[in-house]
Amino acid sequence: MALRNILTEEDPTLRKVSRPVTKFDDRLHELLDDMAETLEDARGVGLAAPQVGILRRVVVVDVGEEILELINPEIISQSGEQTGLEGCLSVPGKYGIVTRPNVVKVRAQDRFGAWFEAEGEELIARAFCHELEHLDGHLYVDKVERFLTQEELEELANEAEDET
Repeated sequence: MALRNILTEEDPTLRKVSRPVTKFDDRLHELLDDMAETLEDARGVGLAAPQVGILRRVVVVDVGEEILELINPEIISQSGEQTGLEGCLSVPGKYGIVTRPNVVKVRAQDRFGAWFEAEGEELIARAFCHELEHLDGHLYVDKVERFLTQEELEELANEAEDET
């Protein structure tokens, strides 16, 4: 396994549409393993293959107790609404308010090609939507309602410190 370089928003690769995965081989498994390691190292919630320069429909999401691998994912249902803070490993230092569905169900393939469904609420639902948008060349900054100011970010950081 190896850490991959995370592209930032000025890289045009992030604005391209990813192609479906058709080969479920060692190369894909290496990409998935590297993405999981990169995600953990960056302390993120999700990572899409375009963020590491690979235009394939591959996403990893940290669902708490494990890293969920989604290959060729698609949203099959969504409900409710949540508005909250969102950031992106490809847009370091910027955070904004984004409205997303509160519950999202996806259909995807695992690393061996078997289809499965996964459902997430709140943060996981947000991560599913955010990461799948990367596969179509979109960034959260395209739909942000407003960015947080430096003062607001400092206030959130202070509140987080107070909680520990």
